[in-house]
Amino acid sequence: MEPVYTPVITAARAVFLAQGLRFRMEGTEHVPRVGGAVMAINHTGYFDFTYAGLAAQPSKRLVRFMAKKSIFSHRVAGPLMRGMKHIPVDRRDGKASFMRAVQSLKDGEIVGVFPEATMSRSFELKEFKPGAVRMAQEAGVPILPTTLWGSQRVWSKNTPKHLGRSNIPISVVIGEPFHVAPDENRAEATRRLQAVMEAQLRAQQAAYPAMTGDDLVFQPARLGGRAPTPEAAAAEDLADMTRTVDKFNKKRRA
Repeated sequence: MEPVYTPVITAARAVFLAQGLRFRMEGTEHVPRVGGAVMAINHTGYFDFTYAGLAAQPSKRLVRFMAKKSIFSHRVAGPLMRGMKHIPVDRRDGKASFMRAVQSLKDGEIVGVFPEATMSRSFELKEFKPGAVRMAQEAGVPILPTTLWGSQRVWSKNTPKHLGRSNIPISVVIGEPFHVAPDENRAEATRRLQAVMEAQLRAQQAAYPAMTGDDLVFQPARLGGRAPTPEAAAAEDLADMTRTVDKFNKKRRA
């Protein structure tokens, strides 16, 4: 029982019930009841962290998520994020947040990370960063490969929002703990982790109710949907990044 996290979970459950979200959770038994673990999650929607966190509840565990630093300065979200002991990430200098995450893992916490670093507009897995593997190695803990499908239909980048009662099905799968040897090459282990999560996600997609009509914007192009291809999505990401840098530089010159 935590004074901030517990009420937030209760409130989130009430919202999900009101939205009619239909969760299918698999592999929740893989979440350890004690001890640290890195929860590595694919990223297609703005609420992914809340849905992934629900999968730890059967084991009575809370997940401390790594999130961009700017959220912690928000007047409403900031106190909640700090109260839930999430970990702020400064993308220009991530050493401090990395060390804090490793310490949390050594202290027996579950730390949630998004190996793709940013949301996937194509709804396919983007190339993984090595941070999840590096943290697991440093702390000597397993990785929980966690994949979500359907969350993009609630709220994602440049797509219609469905924040009211939508009855959207959301699949959450936690695979068997993924172990990284202390001396294993991190790049190779990262590729291995991505392959595991890719196979897991594709099985979820195959089992998911068919999307048709307007919902095809939430379906990858590979599956006949209208989401951008990975190449087109990468170009959009680059354009966004360029605009952000230009805006930052403009402010510095002002």
